Amino acid sequence: MYIKRIFPIKGMLKWTKREIFLFILIGTIPVILFDIVGLKWLNVPWLPLGVFGTAISFLISFKNNASYDRLWEARKIWGGIVNTSRSWTIMVKDFIDNTHAKTLLSADELQAVKKELVHRHIAWLTALRYQMRGDKPWETHLKKDKQNAAFRENHYLVFEDRIPIREAIKSYISEEEFEEIFSKGNKPSQLLGLQSKRLKELMNKGFIEDFRHMEMMNILVEFYTLQGKSERIKNFPYPRQYATLNYIFVWIFIFLLPFGIMQSFEAIGSHIMEELSEHSSSTNLGHIIQEFIANHFVWFSIPFSALLSWVFHTMEKIGENTENPFEGGVNDIPITDLSRGIEIDIRQLINDKDIPEPYIWKNDIVM
Repeated sequence: MYIKRIFPIKGMLKWTKREIFLFILIGTIPVILFDIVGLKWLNVPWLPLGVFGTAISFLISFKNNASYDRLWEARKIWGGIVNTSRSWTIMVKDFIDNTHAKTLLSADELQAVKKELVHRHIAWLTALRYQMRGDKPWETHLKKDKQNAAFRENHYLVFEDRIPIREAIKSYISEEEFEEIFSKGNKPSQLLGLQSKRLKELMNKGFIEDFRHMEMMNILVEFYTLQGKSERIKNFPYPRQYATLNYIFVWIFIFLLPFGIMQSFEAIGSHIMEELSEHSSSTNLGHIIQEFIANHFVWFSIPFSALLSWVFHTMEKIGENTENPFEGGVNDIPITDLSRGIEIDIRQLINDKDIPEPYIWKNDIVM
């Protein structure tokens, strides 16, 4: 997540520099054929092209709105995880005691039980964020893109790509639990299952009263719900038929655009020539320069078509890079930072020791 008010223009241009050069080339070839080779018939009427461009703009808006909805829903889900994690910790802190216990525990032993439940929850957060950062077939092309890969390498760090999940999760659970969850598929689900099993054991021993046990189980059900919502966004992409056709239509428009505006720019040049014909002197340097510009005014269509192409393509590219809010892009939900913030918060609630510091992020990009 980029946290400055304005995304750097330099960074945006650097991100799209290959496309900019391509748009200039696409705009130059038709002008050469039109002005130098003399193929004056080589143009497309602006009216149908304008209608096509309007349709493309609606399609891009539809995609970007859908991508933003996916991003915002993901943010609400992880906001729910933050709040429910605090609720879970408060229940662990206050509900587990010796009031109905069959065998009393010392204060240190009770603290160890609470620490176990909180640390297992942090393990769940860790497993969930690693699961969300995993690659899906529809996401890998963004990571393989040279511009995205170079920007990712030089400007920000995705911890899930650098630190193995086994290393990240091992300190929060016992060796037995570690082996158990890594022998099965869905690790976050297994960790919640272990939490449920442990709560039942504590209830049977009298450390949690029945009603309190039910309330804590409701919290675990809520964690399952939030996990399922995250998995729904992660495992179901923006429909590929819309994304593919949108991409194709944008490029068709980009290729046709130079042919649609050349004649208009030549007409502007012809109008300038009419104005110049009324000058009293046609031999001074200023008149000669203006006449040359008027005769070749069609060349100004190149930067204009490149600019329009850049706008359409960049908006389409932004939608494409926003539609998967967990893949580890600049505009994704900062689940790594949220997880560390939750960990610090809930471990402080139970007066835990050796609490880690918040992550320090570079270049105003929080992951």
